[in-house]
Amino acid sequence: MKLQNDLFLKACKRQPIERTPIWIMRQAGRYLPEYRAIRAKTDFLTLCKTPELAAEVTIQPVDIIGVDAAIIFSDILVIPEAMGMELIVEEGKGGPQFPSPVRSTSEINKLAIPDPYDKLKYVMDALSLTKQNLEGRVPLIGFSGSPWTLATYMVEGRGKQEFKIITELINERPKDAHKLLDKLARSAADYLSAQIESGANAVQIFDTWGGILPQEQFEEFSLRYIEQIIASIKRKDEPVIVFCKDCGHALEAIANTGCDVVGLDWTVDIGEARKLIGNKVALQGNMNPHKLYEDEEKIREEAKSILEKFSKGSGHVFNLGHGILPDVPVAHAKALVDAVKEESVKYHK
Repeated sequence: MKLQNDLFLKACKRQPIERTPIWIMRQAGRYLPEYRAIRAKTDFLTLCKTPELAAEVTIQPVDIIGVDAAIIFSDILVIPEAMGMELIVEEGKGGPQFPSPVRSTSEINKLAIPDPYDKLKYVMDALSLTKQNLEGRVPLIGFSGSPWTLATYMVEGRGKQEFKIITELINERPKDAHKLLDKLARSAADYLSAQIESGANAVQIFDTWGGILPQEQFEEFSLRYIEQIIASIKRKDEPVIVFCKDCGHALEAIANTGCDVVGLDWTVDIGEARKLIGNKVALQGNMNPHKLYEDEEKIREEAKSILEKFSKGSGHVFNLGHGILPDVPVAHAKALVDAVKEESVKYHK
């Protein structure tokens, strides 16, 4: 099916376009009343695992705020669950948890590399259904967590800890750490390949916790495995986006992974990043999500500032520098989308 709006894909490939496209990380989620109405009737994992519901919430931000791409509604931690771990997600109660974390050599050895068409079939069904229901209006993005980020959750048992146990693993038992990361890289490559085959027009790798590593360890324990995934993904010309939070120190190394787009968090100056790596990759980002609490005029000014820093030409996908916060007013999200659509035209003439 031919896409009616392919601005996002063209920008990922640094092809000429008439304006800058925009989508927002976590755009299908709690800030939308329509999402909360569905979520009130079911738990989070059931929503992820029910293709009809996942497809519905994936499309909501396309209808409501007018973004230029949809991203499939799911969670990065479905991979560890498919590998054999028990996953519990209780929103408002400390986030996702693995009651039995993976720590010993034997526990790492027991983890399976899942067949995505079996253990993760619900994601593939959600992608196929979403693609069908979008009717070619905008592209559809699939995603995975990076091996390092997934390993952090799996070893610690939950997120946002002191990262003591995963740090001990890489420092004291690096062989076990590499075995775990290799299994995760192979699982993620299979998963993303299946997502593309099921209808994803592009895929993003989220490395949420890459920034906790010093640069040398970041390259050894995170980037190396992101590169392995990208080299193994079965794709035609579907773009791969890599988003590493708090990794502004490693932009050139990230751009060398084989990705098509580097996602920037809001601590990076997008103009400087373009000078550094813009001849090699497209850039995605990178407005501070907290700016969406300000009034609509200030939101427009911030959007204009980022567009001006990137300056003329293609290769920019506008996004936030991390996920949209759950209590942002919908009108403010829509104001950002409208501002980017209107203010970016002059940079593409």
